[in-house]
Amino acid sequence: MFSKKLIFLTLTVLLLFNFNLLFGQITLPKILGHNMVLQQGKEVAIWGTANPSEKISVAFAGQSKKTVADNSGKWSVKLHSMKASFTPREMTIKGTNTIILKNILVGEVWFCSGQSNMEYAMRKYSKFQTAEKGNRPPEDDLNTANNPNIRIFLDRRKYMDPSPEHIGWDSAMGRPLVDFSAVGYYFAKDLYTMLHVPIGMISAAVPGSRIEPWIQASKMDIEPKMKNGKILDKLSADGGDPGKFYDTMIQPLIPYTLKGILWYQGESNCFLNENIRYAYKLKTLIQSWRNDWEDKKLPFYFVQIAPYNYSSAKDVRPHTAENLPEFWEAQTLALHLKNTAMVTITDLVDSIADLHPGYKWEVGRRLSLVAANKGYGQKKVICSGPVYQKMKIVNNTIEVTFSNVGSGLASRDKKPLSWFSIAGADGKFVPAKAEIEGNKVLVSASEVQHPYSVRFGWNEAAQSNFINKEGLPAVPFRSDNPWDKLF
Repeated sequence: MFSKKLIFLTLTVLLLFNFNLLFGQITLPKILGHNMVLQQGKEVAIWGTANPSEKISVAFAGQSKKTVADNSGKWSVKLHSMKASFTPREMTIKGTNTIILKNILVGEVWFCSGQSNMEYAMRKYSKFQTAEKGNRPPEDDLNTANNPNIRIFLDRRKYMDPSPEHIGWDSAMGRPLVDFSAVGYYFAKDLYTMLHVPIGMISAAVPGSRIEPWIQASKMDIEPKMKNGKILDKLSADGGDPGKFYDTMIQPLIPYTLKGILWYQGESNCFLNENIRYAYKLKTLIQSWRNDWEDKKLPFYFVQIAPYNYSSAKDVRPHTAENLPEFWEAQTLALHLKNTAMVTITDLVDSIADLHPGYKWEVGRRLSLVAANKGYGQKKVICSGPVYQKMKIVNNTIEVTFSNVGSGLASRDKKPLSWFSIAGADGKFVPAKAEIEGNKVLVSASEVQHPYSVRFGWNEAAQSNFINKEGLPAVPFRSDNPWDKLF
């Protein structure tokens, strides 16, 4: 007959053994799972948790990496750079237990984030047309999407905690595609056509979110110093729940190896009548995310928000028709950072009363053009409309020179260019006549005999016909930009 002491010791050992099996096994973050796409051409991070000092091995595509969990149970390895592959392969991760992840491809991985216009799902915007609004019957990609080499991962709030369940990614078709970002999907669809490699898309976007929740709270507690020496108040003073979504949706993704980041956000901050402070917040987000991913050259491409009637919004902060252009200007300041690019969508709005304009397929396409040109070296791909470069005063006319003219400047509807204005030294702007002459635009107004400044699209309702011959809209600007030399 066993003594009570022996029975107690036996039960204790069994409990410890079962506890170890239950809580000491290898656990992976949600982003690592079946059907995922790994980034080609870079070292690939694989990580998780286990027992402290547990020996871990990771095997994939002929590689075998070994490591030991640290005192807190964390471990990570990096697989050597790989070439793109359509061949489905398995990854085996061994420790106390063994995890086998199946059907893994190697290709290009992009992460898209922001607020509702990035979050808006395929169930709302799956009917695809060209940007020329109705030139052909629409196709519904929810019915026709059939490419198993485009994989998607939807980062949901309260979902990203590590788990022994390895549900993984989905192919971009059928039911999983219904809830995925339309912008993200159409970006992937067009990028696949250009690159012909597997594409992985990760989406983390929250409707109505300001930029502050996407930035780690400690990174917001800074006082930006402008080039003129002026110091702004701490960015965190604007509230907005700093770090709220970073902690739950961004941090769990780090350090999943990416090619680049797509960002479509700003409406919620524009309602607050922000300009230069938003520019510094966007700069902080870009630099802090790059630091998190340990890649200072990580491409960051963003969408300039669309025309909208902010001045009629019932808000505690008054708006004028020029507040949105000032916000556009703040967004463009991020272009001072390397490996950034912006797409303009002033032409993709049917009504300025709609904060969520359609044509998400075209937003995705324009982002894919930027990726092709900037990220993949396809310099023949035109990825931007005309961008203000410089001005020259000639008698009573201002000559405006542009970059990104493509194969030439043009009017979308063949009518005179719209939404140009000029002012004299008094700063009073009046509508102006604008004529294309080669790669320049000549701007004049009979009321201004001695012009001093020029503006284009400087109104929240501005949807100009000024494009390049590739059909991409010109970027709104003002030659009297007070911030460009201060960022």
